Amino acid sequence: MPHFDDSELTAAVVGSFAEANDPRLKFLMEELVTSLHGFVRRTNLSFEEWGAALEFLTRTGQKCSATRQEFILLSDVLGVSMLVDAVNHRDRGGATQTTVLGPFYVGEHRPLPHGADISENVEGDRMFVQCRVTDLAGKPLAGVTVDVWHADDEGFYDSQKPSYASDGPSLRARFTTDAGGRLFFRTILPCSYPIPIDGPVGELILATRRHPMRPAHVHFLLDAKGYEPLVTHVFIEGDKYLESDVVFGVKQELISTIELRTDATMPDGLPAPGPWHLMTYDFRLKPGKGVAPKPMIAVSVDA
Repeated sequence: MPHFDDSELTAAVVGSFAEANDPRLKFLMEELVTSLHGFVRRTNLSFEEWGAALEFLTRTGQKCSATRQEFILLSDVLGVSMLVDAVNHRDRGGATQTTVLGPFYVGEHRPLPHGADISENVEGDRMFVQCRVTDLAGKPLAGVTVDVWHADDEGFYDSQKPSYASDGPSLRARFTTDAGGRLFFRTILPCSYPIPIDGPVGELILATRRHPMRPAHVHFLLDAKGYEPLVTHVFIEGDKYLESDVVFGVKQELISTIELRTDATMPDGLPAPGPWHLMTYDFRLKPGKGVAPKPMIAVSVDA
């Protein structure tokens, strides 16, 4: 008869997966059980602590809805999202660095012409964004679809607002690079913002005396045939949260100097509405295959 005590239990549970038909599933379950049991042993986990953990995970699931995914938020603040991204993009070979997709990619990116203003009827300091997409050798890539999205100057995404259902997308669009690999558009300067803290994840952040802030950034998703899809951010230099991003998404290469300009016209030759900011960034794509990420559930502050 087996004796399921502290010394034998882990091996017994790992052995229970021996007949699994899927080798990858078998491997993942064995590693998960080994790591989880090791955590319990190393910490001498109490009944009360394990009960609290189960209650926390239960409330995390209960917080999820059609417009909110608290488990994605948990994955983000524990650094798991960035770690999964990192282990899947170890060898960049000179390609632009990746970072997390985030929970605000909702897939409603209107195709717009270059120079379009994606911030119509949105208050904020004006910004002109100009980008170029090349291969690793610097050759311009035409026909690359580029989805862009970012928060407003109060730190909210369109999908977080009650008006989203009636007003539709704002501060997000899809562009296609021209023959020179270029794209450009007008928008507003985003600001740093807090992740939602009205749920279990927020309670965890506050209990551990961490701040909930993300530094200001613009999201980009680039997709081109024959190249790996690129999911990344461009962060704004000087933001005070660059070194303490709550989801650990910042990489030095992704920080851009944003210039304050007073030129009467923007780079597209059209009039500037007073002082404006200029963001310039070049992306390098890596040859390969892959499927661009699917839209994720948007986090809503009122959910």
